[in-house]
Amino acid sequence: MTDSDVPGTVHSFDSKRFLQSVTRKPGVYQMFDAGGRILYVGKAKNLRNRLSSYFRASGLTAKTMALVQRINSIEVTVTRSETEALILEQSLIKSQRPPYNVMLRDDKGYPYIFLSSTDTYPRIALHRGAKRKKGQYFGPYPNAASVRDSLNFLQKTFRIRSCEDSVFRNRSRPCLQYQIERCTAPCVGFISEDDYRTDVRHAEMFLAGKSDKIMRELADQMERASRDLDFERAARLRDQIADLRRLQADQVAEKASGNADVMGVATQGGSCCVHVLFVRQGRILGSRSFFPEERLGLSNAELLSAFIPQFYLGSQREIPREVLASEEIGDHEALQQALSQQAGRDVTISYRLRGSRATWVSMAQQAAVQNLGSRTAAQQKLQDRFGALQEALELEQLPERLECFDISHSSGEATVASCVVFDTGGPVKSDYRRFNIEGIKAGDDYAAMAQALKRRYTRLSSGEGKFPNILLIDGGKGQVRQAVESLNALGVVGVQIVGVAKGTTRKAGFETLYVVAGDRELVLSADSPALHLIQQVRDEAHRFAITGHRQRRDKKRRESPLEGIPGVGPARRRALLRHFGGLQEIKRATVQEIASVEGVSRKLAQDIYSALHSH
Repeated sequence: MTDSDVPGTVHSFDSKRFLQSVTRKPGVYQMFDAGGRILYVGKAKNLRNRLSSYFRASGLTAKTMALVQRINSIEVTVTRSETEALILEQSLIKSQRPPYNVMLRDDKGYPYIFLSSTDTYPRIALHRGAKRKKGQYFGPYPNAASVRDSLNFLQKTFRIRSCEDSVFRNRSRPCLQYQIERCTAPCVGFISEDDYRTDVRHAEMFLAGKSDKIMRELADQMERASRDLDFERAARLRDQIADLRRLQADQVAEKASGNADVMGVATQGGSCCVHVLFVRQGRILGSRSFFPEERLGLSNAELLSAFIPQFYLGSQREIPREVLASEEIGDHEALQQALSQQAGRDVTISYRLRGSRATWVSMAQQAAVQNLGSRTAAQQKLQDRFGALQEALELEQLPERLECFDISHSSGEATVASCVVFDTGGPVKSDYRRFNIEGIKAGDDYAAMAQALKRRYTRLSSGEGKFPNILLIDGGKGQVRQAVESLNALGVVGVQIVGVAKGTTRKAGFETLYVVAGDRELVLSADSPALHLIQQVRDEAHRFAITGHRQRRDKKRRESPLEGIPGVGPARRRALLRHFGGLQEIKRATVQEIASVEGVSRKLAQDIYSALHSH
């Protein structure tokens, strides 16, 4: 339903007339501006009551009033229930990304610890993605570093193998992990299957939160080993018990049981932070802070109500049995039903808690306050750096957006150009871009820069993104000239171009800036906040470029020269390699010998021969 056919709504929204026709059923509403751009997506148990609240005479926050003033049309979709409306709302938010909704940038799946179940000697490893392999998955962990810490403890304490199966099957002697006592070398039979299975069972119990039971078992085994005068084994068991006790001592707040995500929230000066503790089998596996974007001045409770469905619905995240919140969630019944529906089991949301659960929530709340304060201080520092850059470049207005380009290659191989973007809030990683450079002379950085700039700014000119206030080029006068020519050819105006050249010492703090406006060179002091901002952006561009280059180079080197030859698919590649025994033998073969392979015609054999001998 829209107001597009209501006279006079092009410049002002006739809310009274619109509300008269709105249903009282549950559903989703979408707000649009005069240009047809989405502003906000919301859901309601009663659409008329909810939409009426936006147009009342008083009681609205300044940010909500700013949204209402931009409304030109509203569309509503009626659903059968509030739960169905909640699910549809999250789908629309994630697909359309309205500027006034709470937006969670990071929607990646979380890593797990995987313990295989089909191997004679099971393997333990970090896992991310679909759970296709047979075995047990423990987690989720907040990040890969948390998984590695746990894996390090497991390998040190229980000495379970972590090597790939292909490596394990082909070992003829123990690897370094055995030498540093992180593995018992089952690959070469240094441990019996039964003893290895015992170690695996203990590792499994530890991951399931049964440390007390493990320690009792290990204590019994240690006493038996001592009685049998097997002092070496008794000492090893003693060390395992000591490691487990030290770990328990570090987790005094984790003596409860259950699986839960614990959420604390804090807001300050228009910014917000949600801190999540990941609790599994009564142990805190780790935690993570999120800084969602919100522009309506929501309360802490409203923020959590918007964050929780964004966090779980429509994503690959594991939904625990409990979500413990620091605030009362207004629509928690509908949200519980939606989470239960996605998880395929009951999920509860709780906020009035006691004992260990209350301790967890307090920890999450304190972390949210602390991390928001740290982030706010860092952003203020960044604002100061932007102000210093404005002063150094003698700009009339504060620059709000910087872009920086860099080129990376290995002697001309696999050239990649990077473009990174910063605004006054820090890196805008969703706007980062990489360009695989093709069709230029190897090692020609000028041509590579020209190609990257043309591709980037052609897209911006067509409306795909925002133009920067300042374009930083990692290079000297030659690179800057190339940037000026490229932007002039595209008719791009209003972008300040600055080259960042390393000084004669090539050390940080001695850079020379080439400022196109005014055609001048500028050397800032080593302690200049403006220079620190430029260095930060340049170093990020360099990191992003070299990462892309290495990925492209390594992928190219892993590819077989047979790939990319028209007519040679996986089946024919296997047939050729099987027939000749390897790529070098194929290269030595004549056209007639290649044509003798089943499924390879004379013409295809000629194409293969030409492709392998073209360089």
